[in-house]
Amino acid sequence: MNLGNRQIVIIAIVVVTVIIFIIRLFTLQVADPSWRAHAADLTERKITIFPSRGLIFDRNKILMVSNKAVYDLMIIPRDIKDFDTLAFCSLVKIDKAEFKLRYDRAVKKPNANYRPSVFIKQIPPEDYAVISEQLYKYKGFYGQPRTLRDYPRKNGALVLGDIGEVDQNEIDKNPYYKAGDYIGKSGVERVYEAELRGRRGTRFVLVDVLNNTMGSYAEAQYDTIAVGGADLISTLDAELQAYGELLMGNKRGSIVAIEPSTGEILAMVSSPSYDPNLLVGRNRGANYKLLKADSIQLPLYNRAIKGVYRPGSIWKMVQALVALEQGAITPETRIRCNRSIIGCHGSHSYDDLELAIIHSCNPYFREVFKKMIQPGDESNRFKDSRAGLEKWQQMIKTFGFGSDLGTDVPGAKDGFVPGTKYYDNVYGELRWAFSTIYSLSIGEGEMGITPLQMANLAAIIANGGYYYSPHIVKGIGAEGKKPDRFLEKHQTCVSPQHFDVVRNAMRKVVEEPGGTGSRARIKGISVCGKTGTVENVPPIEDHSVFIAFAPMENPKIAISVYVENAGFGGTWAGPIASLMMEKYLTDSIADPAKELRILEATYPFP
Repeated sequence: MNLGNRQIVIIAIVVVTVIIFIIRLFTLQVADPSWRAHAADLTERKITIFPSRGLIFDRNKILMVSNKAVYDLMIIPRDIKDFDTLAFCSLVKIDKAEFKLRYDRAVKKPNANYRPSVFIKQIPPEDYAVISEQLYKYKGFYGQPRTLRDYPRKNGALVLGDIGEVDQNEIDKNPYYKAGDYIGKSGVERVYEAELRGRRGTRFVLVDVLNNTMGSYAEAQYDTIAVGGADLISTLDAELQAYGELLMGNKRGSIVAIEPSTGEILAMVSSPSYDPNLLVGRNRGANYKLLKADSIQLPLYNRAIKGVYRPGSIWKMVQALVALEQGAITPETRIRCNRSIIGCHGSHSYDDLELAIIHSCNPYFREVFKKMIQPGDESNRFKDSRAGLEKWQQMIKTFGFGSDLGTDVPGAKDGFVPGTKYYDNVYGELRWAFSTIYSLSIGEGEMGITPLQMANLAAIIANGGYYYSPHIVKGIGAEGKKPDRFLEKHQTCVSPQHFDVVRNAMRKVVEEPGGTGSRARIKGISVCGKTGTVENVPPIEDHSVFIAFAPMENPKIAISVYVENAGFGGTWAGPIASLMMEKYLTDSIADPAKELRILEATYPFP
């Protein structure tokens, strides 16, 4: 066969092959309509795989925050075919007006013709089971699984926080998020959002006209795997948290308990509070509005970190420590209880430092404050007071006052430690002196600290002069590693030896006959405490304050209790603190009558 013949044969083979393909394609697409219909019925769908959010446990591995399955009903407007609208509305439990509103909203979204959007969100599994059986009748609708939070113990709402749908501002700040995603809105959920959220995945599938999945693409590059969020081990003791919330029922105030040796927050109670399950699911928005509208009880307001209060008499211990460090006094310094210059109570008259703390002597600490603020280094008393206050303020701030303490609980206030700038603005430069600001000596006046800072003060005294930033997370992920910043020790300006006299006095406040904190005693455990009564303008009742730690020899728990409008610190705050410490240290309560008295007490107090 010559070259010309071979070319003819090759051309013929190509022509025949093309004719065969044309005939086959004609048969599939024109002569046999079933194949064309089948191709039309296959639809590509991109499914978002939402990761399970990390779980949150207490320090003893008790589950405090878990996940529960729900389903979003998705819509793709281009795939919608004629269907019985009334039957669909009955199936998903909405009326026709609501259907039209939701449909119009979906159609108006960007790229709505082919991009799926949520038609009905967060359908409970039991409801979706009924819907899914009939969904094949409604092309363009499909279900997409996701998870929501669940709080099996119903405690710790304000510290654990909640999650909600992202807003546009959050989307603009972080490109990871898109409309319909959920994000931590408060508490631990907000601070550790990056660790808890995980990473969503995607899957591309083919579906037929009945909404049945026909299979996924063979090419692996089309799918990305969802990665679940990291679990968190919190520092909270779930049982102690629940007990604190029980004790504070029908009261206004807070409890903060800290492990002194680590700074780990054992309990953080703010009362009134709410069941965290109220801010989960389809009713979240309505419930949030109701909680926010309660301007009397303020259940969304975390008093433990946002409440800035005058500390009252517990402040006398800080004054004593700073004065000892300055050398303004010694433990043996005696000062007469001159009640003509400031009011006092009890039968004492000429105390040394330890007795002054036990008796909570106002004239004693007024004079101590004067020795620091107006020491006589300057002949001009205004200049003398200015220099004295600057030095005092710097030393006070080493206790963490005037800062958020570096905590991981979001929203913590700094409190307020007034200084020269503040008083210059109020009275004018060199127009104020000790006589203007002496109310600071007993924790009144402009001084403001938070209950978290009060508990941290108890931890500082327990430790003999240092603290770790109070924190709520003990470990993250499989390794259970704590953030390094919570391992850093913060030293105050006061030398360790000066704390002995204060600790001994605090023990006697509780243990000695006639001590103002006698109702905080725990049988068999040495408790160190200090009462405080924060003055209010009548007829408003004073606030009841108490801080403590126990056992004295090897402190395991430091605590602050602040009960609004409850009167004397030893009457209400002291017993609550002792019950909390006893519960934590012994897992029991030896005096049921003491417990019953607290449980039955309600705001307003008698």
